[in-house]
Amino acid sequence: MEEARKPATQIVDALDAPDIEALGMVAALGSRNLSGRVAIVTGGSRGIGRLVAEALAGAGAAVAVTARSEDQLAETVASITSMGGTAIALPGDVSDADSVTEAVHQVESRLGPVDLLINNAGISGPIGPVWEVDAGEWWRTFGVNLQGVFLFAHAVLPGMVARRAGRIINVSSNAGAFRWPLASAYAVSKAAVIKFTENVARETKNYGVKVFAIHPGLLPIGMTAAALEATFPSESPEGRLFSWARRRIDEGYGATPESAVELVLLLCSGEADALSGCYLTVHDDLWAMVRQAQEVRANDLYTLQVRRPARIAANDPVPLPS
Repeated sequence: MEEARKPATQIVDALDAPDIEALGMVAALGSRNLSGRVAIVTGGSRGIGRLVAEALAGAGAAVAVTARSEDQLAETVASITSMGGTAIALPGDVSDADSVTEAVHQVESRLGPVDLLINNAGISGPIGPVWEVDAGEWWRTFGVNLQGVFLFAHAVLPGMVARRAGRIINVSSNAGAFRWPLASAYAVSKAAVIKFTENVARETKNYGVKVFAIHPGLLPIGMTAAALEATFPSESPEGRLFSWARRRIDEGYGATPESAVELVLLLCSGEADALSGCYLTVHDDLWAMVRQAQEVRANDLYTLQVRRPARIAANDPVPLPS
């Protein structure tokens, strides 16, 4: 029997990346200056979250990293401080309102007002047909992937609105913009993150706050790495899904951690503020999009919408079939 490789039952969206030299990567990302900024990175103990935290600190920001793993958070903080950066670890659960409120309070008390929020924490959720997956695990995916995004945004936005400044970057996925059969909890929760981003960006547009949803690409770390290293029978839901992920990477549709981190740094710098509310991917030509920002806004491009035939206006009644 052919086998695809096996992941953990619940794959966390940020795993160790021991073969990536984070310090060299940060040095290669350029000289964006985020000095004086305070950032929170959720899911910052491992994988892309850790790389983002290190890159933000390398650009001069004071960084608070949150996750459930205290040991790995300590490693991230040690990595940042060894480079001369400023970082604190805040162990906690992104789906717990009290934990999130306390985390933001700690950041403001120890580092200052929050300028940047990178909502990166996430899990894959159960894999399989909707009628076969565990209902509790399906909803738990929303607790991390969506409720965590909401709770942190809810906690930092009053300060950002009052100061009329701030940027929030919500890590979504290609799964949220397209169908991902067998990963419905992950796909639907990530779609909700994109739509949440659109709403918050519109609500805050007169208060100087910018909000983005991003797809960092299929990366050789995190959930994709778990899929590449796992074994499952090829005909199982897991085997089918992870074989697809491996094929996409083999066919050149993956991305590098460097490009994903660079996308986050660019958005944090303010260079793409004109695209607030958009769903952006690591494969986009952001400079071209910024130049066309007026068209992007006028036509609601890079947002989730229902497509209709060109002859039917969005608010026109749809003719009944004869």
